[in-house]
Amino acid sequence: MGLARHKDVTTLLLEWRNGNQEALNVLMPLVYDQLHKLAKRQLRLERSGHTLQSTAMVHEVYLKLIDQRRVQFEDREHFFAAAAQMIRHILVAHARKRRSLKRGGCKTMLTLDEPTALPGQRHVDLLAVDDLLASLSKIDPQQGRIVELRFFGGLTIKETADVLGISTATVSRDWDLARAWLRRELSRNNV
Repeated sequence: MGLARHKDVTTLLLEWRNGNQEALNVLMPLVYDQLHKLAKRQLRLERSGHTLQSTAMVHEVYLKLIDQRRVQFEDREHFFAAAAQMIRHILVAHARKRRSLKRGGCKTMLTLDEPTALPGQRHVDLLAVDDLLASLSKIDPQQGRIVELRFFGGLTIKETADVLGISTATVSRDWDLARAWLRRELSRNNV
């Protein structure tokens, strides 16, 4: 997304926050492609034959985002951070529903071969990652947020730093530490 479009997104978010409903109508076409890329990326990491479709996920995220009246999106990064969190929740809810329908016999597997993946793990259970991420967030909320933004949101180190208001060096260090912790915990749990 070019700088002009980046500024447009931020401006439109601010206008929408200030009550301009038309700003939302202009905003959505600008962010739709990026939301679709996030959804497709996450679904590519899932097992083959996943029943969720990226377009349906984007529509669900969109409906949740426009219903977020108490959330005040500051800029593009904050908006996409919220979208990443919603994508995570949608995937986890879908995996839990699927697992309950299969009476625990089916794990929703992620393929982790992207740059934002957890090292040393090619396939992991989405629900196990979600549970571990909740545990990590209790131990170190910042590291938990970094994993969520990078892994589920596909944000870069710089974008993550901007969202959290910290340095890129801190994000890189915490990202490495969090991935190492998650890898160790996944290995312990034989996931």
